[in-house]
Amino acid sequence: MQRPLNDVDIEAVGNLVAAVRADEGKAKTTWAAHVSWQGGFRSQARVRGFEPTSSDEPAALGGTDTAANPVEQLLSALGNCLAVGYAANATVAGIAIDKLTIDLRGDIDLRVFLGLAEGHAGFDTITAKVRIDSPAPREEIEALHAKVTASCPVGHTIGSAVPVAVDLV
Repeated sequence: MQRPLNDVDIEAVGNLVAAVRADEGKAKTTWAAHVSWQGGFRSQARVRGFEPTSSDEPAALGGTDTAANPVEQLLSALGNCLAVGYAANATVAGIAIDKLTIDLRGDIDLRVFLGLAEGHAGFDTITAKVRIDSPAPREEIEALHAKVTASCPVGHTIGSAVPVAVDLV
């Protein structure tokens, strides 16, 4: 059996595209996570039927440093979303990817988080450095990059003013 290009099940992706074209209502999806506090700054997130993902803070922030912290997980989510976008769009375009790495960094001023100032508590900037090893011409890789950055759900979410409602129940 021949391995599919970039290990992507393009038939499944094509079936989803066809289903959404036939019924745009199928494009509307809802995703969910359930988070349980574990004590201190530790918590666990459950998503669908997967094993829980742990979260903690580094010792310098009062945690026990047993897992990535939430802002590191946000950077990871962006990188993972970009990776999916590159794999899917490259496969549709017939571009082989030999290696893909994405290095992400973000800057946060902790004064708001620590209660020492008021203002923006989140990232001031996020940068991602994408490296794609591929036999494809540079122009095709640049077009792929433009398409992925224009359609990454996580990138669009954190790059836009998305309403967030946190209700106490």
